[in-house]
Amino acid sequence: MLTREEDVDAHALRRQGWTISAIARHLGRDRKTIRAYLNGERTAGQRRQAPDAFVPFLPYCRQRLADDPHLWASTLFDEVVGLGYEGAYSTFTRALRRYRVRPHCEPCHASTGRNVAVIAHPPGEEIQFDWLELPDPPEGWRVGEHAHLLVGALAHSGRWRAVLTESEDFPHLVQALDDVVRKLGGTARRWRFDRMATVCYPSSGQVTAAFAAVAKYYGVGVDICPPRRGNRKGVVEKANHSAAQRWWRPVPDGLAVVQAQSGVDKLSLRMDDRRRRIDGAVTTVGELAVAEPLLDIPVRPFPAELEVERTVSPQSLVAFDGNFYSVPPGLAGVTVKVLHRLGEDDLRIVTAGRAVVACHRRAPRGAGQTVRDDGHVIALERAVLSSFSDRAPCKTKVRKPPSAAALAEAERLREGPATGSSAERVVIDLTHYAAVADRLRSVPPPPKQEESPECVRHRCR
Repeated sequence: MLTREEDVDAHALRRQGWTISAIARHLGRDRKTIRAYLNGERTAGQRRQAPDAFVPFLPYCRQRLADDPHLWASTLFDEVVGLGYEGAYSTFTRALRRYRVRPHCEPCHASTGRNVAVIAHPPGEEIQFDWLELPDPPEGWRVGEHAHLLVGALAHSGRWRAVLTESEDFPHLVQALDDVVRKLGGTARRWRFDRMATVCYPSSGQVTAAFAAVAKYYGVGVDICPPRRGNRKGVVEKANHSAAQRWWRPVPDGLAVVQAQSGVDKLSLRMDDRRRRIDGAVTTVGELAVAEPLLDIPVRPFPAELEVERTVSPQSLVAFDGNFYSVPPGLAGVTVKVLHRLGEDDLRIVTAGRAVVACHRRAPRGAGQTVRDDGHVIALERAVLSSFSDRAPCKTKVRKPPSAAALAEAERLREGPATGSSAERVVIDLTHYAAVADRLRSVPPPPKQEESPECVRHRCR
């Protein structure tokens, strides 16, 4: 790069008749550089810009943000990194602003102007829990209109973990709570909830007797947020926002529940790398979480009983928690219930009348195993084989001439009309019409009436 002084000297010497080689030797520069500045291809004081690594990904980013203007930049950054982008996140967001990739949304720029208070959260003091209802789940999840994600966040460090469940009822809540605290590595001294009906009575905020037993089992206190005060558990609300935008929004169709759970686990681990500044020292969320004094949790979860409905497949299998369990043959298409008490190693499959039809040892969740009972396998094989016939197959290379009945039918067809029509010949008797014609010939014609003078004058006109 030439300085402005060198650029001025180069142009002055060029006007004086110096050659480019002489100017290059005088200034100690390359001839191609001097030629580029003299021809106006380069500007003094400005370095040549390196090729922008964002440009190849610009059409993709424009299309994604045109389809979804509220897509998070961090979510889009994760996608382009998977496509081969090697720049940093700050470079990526700077390029989004420079090229004005994101469409403008006026309602999103409105400011509420509310005052915000900072709530102190001592280490190991509180875990905030909240249900995140995710609309339009992929087909095959069997969860209805919404998928259900229980998110738990340590209020001090901000570390969060989440678990997908089929429902928000009490047994699934207990199972998800136990999974979340185990993923966090322990439990805080207090749990905070909003006014969900499975934890407290929404009208009064008093904890229900069933959930009080759960809190005693884990040795924690329970705090209920005041009504219409979502900011009181802002840590978990922010985690909900991250999970919805960075994980759920780009979830493709056809994704299995196990793969979706793996995706949210990877996101929560990645979020542990967020930077925090505590008393002037720079740290991360993961380092703060490791330093939190968490309480130990029981070896087994609280013994709540899960009860879910399933439909038996044609192979006499029932799906539950990412595995398949066998039932006796003859129940294909029948709705049964799977009963499992948390902490136990077995599960039961019962009919609508609560009759137990199968009992199996529970496989690890999401393992994709098929657990079959030997008696069910033998009975299913017998049922399938009994539907087959051991009679010899029909022979095809034989001589079978037309039978007598077939020959008689063929003869009847030959005696039909020559045109080959199957309709019978219609015979009409014309004797009656001939008699009527004879009578008409013998009847004299009617007498001719005389016309009046008025009719004659009218005809002449």
